[in-house]
Amino acid sequence: MWWQVLLAIGVTLVIAVPATAVIAINYQKKMVEAKLGNADEKAREIIDEALKTAETKKRESLLEVKEESIRTKNELDKEIKERRAEAQRYERRVQQKEENIDKKADAIEKKEASLAQKEEALSKQREEISKLSEQRLQELERISGLTSEQAKDYLLKIVEDEVKHETAVMVKEMESRAKEEADKKAKEYVVTAIQKCAADHVSETTISVVQLPNDEMKGRIIGREGRNIRTLETMTGVDLIIDDTPEAVILSGFDPIRREVARIALEKLIVDGRIHPARIEEMVEKAQKEVEVMMKEEGEAATLEVGVHGIHPELVRLLGKMKFRTSYGQNALKHSIEVAQLSGLLAAEMGLDVRMAKRAGLLHDIGKAVDHEMEGSHIQLGVELCRKYKEGPVVINAVESHHGDVEAQTLIACLVQAADTISAARPGARRETLETYTTRLKQLEDITNNFKGVDKSFAIQAGREIRVMVVPEQINDSDMVLLARDISKQIEAELEYPGQIKVNVIRESRVIDYAK
Repeated sequence: MWWQVLLAIGVTLVIAVPATAVIAINYQKKMVEAKLGNADEKAREIIDEALKTAETKKRESLLEVKEESIRTKNELDKEIKERRAEAQRYERRVQQKEENIDKKADAIEKKEASLAQKEEALSKQREEISKLSEQRLQELERISGLTSEQAKDYLLKIVEDEVKHETAVMVKEMESRAKEEADKKAKEYVVTAIQKCAADHVSETTISVVQLPNDEMKGRIIGREGRNIRTLETMTGVDLIIDDTPEAVILSGFDPIRREVARIALEKLIVDGRIHPARIEEMVEKAQKEVEVMMKEEGEAATLEVGVHGIHPELVRLLGKMKFRTSYGQNALKHSIEVAQLSGLLAAEMGLDVRMAKRAGLLHDIGKAVDHEMEGSHIQLGVELCRKYKEGPVVINAVESHHGDVEAQTLIACLVQAADTISAARPGARRETLETYTTRLKQLEDITNNFKGVDKSFAIQAGREIRVMVVPEQINDSDMVLLARDISKQIEAELEYPGQIKVNVIRESRVIDYAK
C-alpha cells in the first residue's frame, strides 16, 4: 500500500510543481509590467520637466541678449555724442585760429606798409645827413684851415691818447680786482695747507762730527804709522780730520751716504775698542748693511707718513737715500714729504685726487737720489726712474714740469709746482749762496734798465722788490701802469726766484732854483 502512497505523492508533486511555476511566472510578469508602467510615467514626467526648464532658460537668455544689445546701443550712442561734441570743439578752435591768423596777416601787411614808408623816410634823411656832413666838413676846413686828412690825424692822436689812458685805467682796475680775488683764494688754499702741514726742518752740511770718549782714542784711530786711518779712509772714501778739537773727529765728504757709513763704522769701532785694519773692514761692511736697511726703512716710513702705497721697492729705497741728501741746506727727503703733504692738502681744497697729488709730490725730486752718480739733471733722472718703474703719466709730468722746464699738463702738476715753491721759499728752508743771490739782483736790475723811459732801478728787500725810477717827460701816469705790467712779465719770463717780486714804478718831477 505504501508504494501507492508514494506514487500518489509523486504524481501530486509532478502536477503541483509545474502549476506553481506557472503561477510564479505570471506573478513576476505582472510585477515587471507594473514597474515598466511606472518607469514610463516617470520618464514622461522628467522629459516634461526638462522641456519646461529649457523653455524658461531660453526665455531668460533672450531677455539677457536683448538687455545687452540695448546697453551696447546706449553706450555707442553716448560715445557718438561725445565724439561729435569734441569734433565741434576742434572745429571751433580751428575757426578761431584761422580768424587769429587772418588778423595777424592784416597786422603784418600794415606793418610792412609802415616799414616801407619809414625806410623811404630814412633814405631821404640819409641823403640829407650826407649833404650836411659834406657841408660841415667844408665849413670846418674853412674855419680851421686844415684839410680833412690833417684833421683826421689830429683826431686820431687825441683818440689814441684817450684810449691809451682808458686802457691803462682798465688794466689797472682789472688787475687789482683779479689780484684781490686770486690772492684771497690762493692765500686761503696756501694758508690752510701750511697750517695743516707741520714738518721738521733739518739743516745739514758736508761734515759729520764723531764724539770720542777721550783724546787718547785719537791715537788709536790713527794707528801705527797711520794704517788705521788710511784703511778707514780707503774703505769709506771719506776724509778723517783729527785736529785740536777736543774729544772729536771730523768726517768730511760730499757723499752723505759714505759719510754716514764712516760715522757708524767709527762709532762701532770706538765702542768695541779693537781698532785694526781687519776689524775696520768688518765694521765698514756692517755699517754699509745698516745704512742700506736704514734707507729702506726711511723710504717706507716716508710712504707711510704721506699715505702713498704701491710704489716700486727700488723707488722706496731711493726715497730713503734722499735722507742723506741736502739742497741748499734743506733735507731732500723732508722736503719731498713736505711737498707731498702740501700737494695733498691743496688737492683736497680744490677737489682733486689727493692720493695722486701726494704721490707726485713725494716723487718729484727722486732724481736727486742718483744725480751725483749719473749724468744729467735731477729732473731728467727722475723722469727716467719713474718711467723705468712704471709710474703713471700724471706723476711723470709732475716730475718733469715742477721747475717749469716742461709745460704742466694737469692741475696736479701745477699743485706740485706750487707746493715745491712753498716748501723751498719759506723763510729758513734753504740757504742761498752769496754768488747766486748777487747774480739774481744784478739780473733783476739789468732787465728793468732795458725798458724805454727808465732812469734807474734798485733791487731792494733782498730781491723781493724792484724800485724803478722813470723819466717824467717820457712816461706819463697811464704809461706807468703798462710799464709795471711789462716789467713783471719780463721778470717772470727770464728769472727764477722764490716767492714773488714787487715792481714799484715811481714818477716824480723836481724843479730846482736858487735864491741869490
